Amino acid sequence: MDRRFPGGARELASSFILPPSGPAGGRLRRLVDAGGYFVTTGQQPGLFTGPLYSLYKALTAVRLARALEQLLARPVLALFWIASEDHDWAEADHTHVLDTQNDLRTVRVPPPDGAHQRPLHRIRAGREIGETVETFLRFLPESDFSAPYRELLREGYSPGRTLPEGFHTVLSGVLRELPILFVDAADPGLKAASLPILLRELEEAQDHETLLSETSSRLERLGYHTQVPILPGGVNLFLEGDEGRDRLYRDGAGFRLHRSGVRLSLGDLRSRAADDPTVLCPNVLLRPVVESSLFPTVAYVGGPGEVSYFAQLRDLFEAHGMRMPVVQPRSSATLVEAKVRKVLDKFSLTPDSLDRPHQELAAEIARAEIPEEVRAALAEMRAAIGKGSGSLVRAVQQIDSTLKGPVTHARNSAFAALDEAERKILQSVKREQEIALEQVEKAQRHLYPFGKPQERILNMFYYLTRYGPDLIPGLLDEFKVALGDDSA
Repeated sequence: MDRRFPGGARELASSFILPPSGPAGGRLRRLVDAGGYFVTTGQQPGLFTGPLYSLYKALTAVRLARALEQLLARPVLALFWIASEDHDWAEADHTHVLDTQNDLRTVRVPPPDGAHQRPLHRIRAGREIGETVETFLRFLPESDFSAPYRELLREGYSPGRTLPEGFHTVLSGVLRELPILFVDAADPGLKAASLPILLRELEEAQDHETLLSETSSRLERLGYHTQVPILPGGVNLFLEGDEGRDRLYRDGAGFRLHRSGVRLSLGDLRSRAADDPTVLCPNVLLRPVVESSLFPTVAYVGGPGEVSYFAQLRDLFEAHGMRMPVVQPRSSATLVEAKVRKVLDKFSLTPDSLDRPHQELAAEIARAEIPEEVRAALAEMRAAIGKGSGSLVRAVQQIDSTLKGPVTHARNSAFAALDEAERKILQSVKREQEIALEQVEKAQRHLYPFGKPQERILNMFYYLTRYGPDLIPGLLDEFKVALGDDSA
């Protein structure tokens, strides 16, 4: 690993990092001087930092860097790669938050002109971003902790700034006391330094497609799902042109842009990249390779999907003369507030038991509230109908064997009528339990909003404005990372 980072390579890498604050600045200097390493992670810059998992990635990287620093006896720092070259505005333009009434709200910033064609780092927000911030803030509570966070959000997301800039300002502000650094994927210096890897990918596109296809086939034969499909002719690069960012495909001796159909030679692409290195960018498979070529990366922290597609990448890393970093799954958490815990305890539920449709859960709870004597009577009636109809079937067989059909029909009708009676009893119990079931539904919104895990939907500021900055070190203490047989 050190052979790729001789002399001033770490100094150059440090120049791509966004100006650090807090404890990270001094530690970066020590990392450069002592030949240290990075634990990297990254995420598309969602609105107001997006779902909780962005925070969890950052904290896992900090925790892993701390453990590896002790193991390697060299400085190790967490580095967060902001995927500002992403061009999917619809994935980055919104966030979800619970308001003070426990209702789930979606806050979305309107798209500026051309937002759906250009990468995020080129889209500057207009006045509408200020209105979006104020809408979001109205859903947050006023507390002893809320004022600094309100100020931070207004600072980060203001007219004239991009969503990636806002993401960096806010997330770095929340984590200012922790040793974590940030890098913008569209930084011009970083883009110029990554150009050799990108051009090599163009030159060896067919060989690398074959290599990735063979890896994917091997994984599928072993029973694994291929996370990123390898498309015939697809190059692991995008080119930004007149119609926005477009995937490159091999086309004879040259290349073709997927949407526009424009054909380009290798020389054309070299010339465009030389004029402006920011126009050429890696896809999801090549990005980790680019990252490791620029920074001495010992480990990468990824979510479930990322961990899966790293299984496809070992040979691609080796084709570029590198070893793949160790992949560490990000830590996961479910934040259970006291008011939610009270509801769980009341109905003897666990957080996992809320991961199902509300109607199904409500029916189970209501059924448990049916008085014991009613349940016993229903069971007794079912047993009596079953026993009586069986006796009657045997008796009528002596008269006429065709009478079995009417008796069976009568039995089924009786069971159906009993089921209907039980349904009405259940409805009556639900009405009596209406307030309690509403509490359960609110608890589900907290733990499984939209039927998905909390960390994939809810914004961190719901919790930070209620519980303050101590939430961050509290989560960091809970996130353990495994190093061999030990955990830290």
